[in-house]
Amino acid sequence: MKIVYFHGFGSSHASGTVETLRRELPDDEVVAPDIPVDPQDALPYLKDFVAQEQPDLIIGTSMGGMYAQQMRGFRRILVNPAFTMSMNSKVLKTGEYHFFNGRHDGAKTFRITRDIIQHFNQMERQQFKDVTPEEKERCWCLVGLHDTTITNAEAIFKKNYLADHIIRFDGEHQLTEKVIKKALIPLVKTLKG
Repeated sequence: MKIVYFHGFGSSHASGTVETLRRELPDDEVVAPDIPVDPQDALPYLKDFVAQEQPDLIIGTSMGGMYAQQMRGFRRILVNPAFTMSMNSKVLKTGEYHFFNGRHDGAKTFRITRDIIQHFNQMERQQFKDVTPEEKERCWCLVGLHDTTITNAEAIFKKNYLADHIIRFDGEHQLTEKVIKKALIPLVKTLKG
């Protein structure tokens, strides 16, 4: 099975989640791109990336979950998806940030501007427009019971997808190795069938 992983805000292909997925799923290929900061660049880049990779499954966490949701035609698992980043001041504020992990281009910092926040807002308003009944069957959502960063993921997912495709787990916003092993890996194995 080929799995594409989309990281969260400020992270990269070198996320600890990627390493844990590779360790826990040794027979599968896990591929992870660095997501561009501006959604005007990120969304087309990711659509091209998955069209090229043709994964069996896309997993996205937080911001990556919001992007994964928009990858039509593929099975997807969204973990604590940040569907409304532009409206969540806990996540997206103007300023300079440090990447949590190394990036392919060597960048250490990035800047969030008002324009980038506006680009997120424009994209977020369009993200569910083409969700068909077939797409609803392809998408699952994992929601941390103690997530205080993104508090509306379950309600938004329920409004646009299938309520029985929501799985709650005992955890917070950031994935830990324990949560990956207890909540994410079992779902991945179920979807492998």
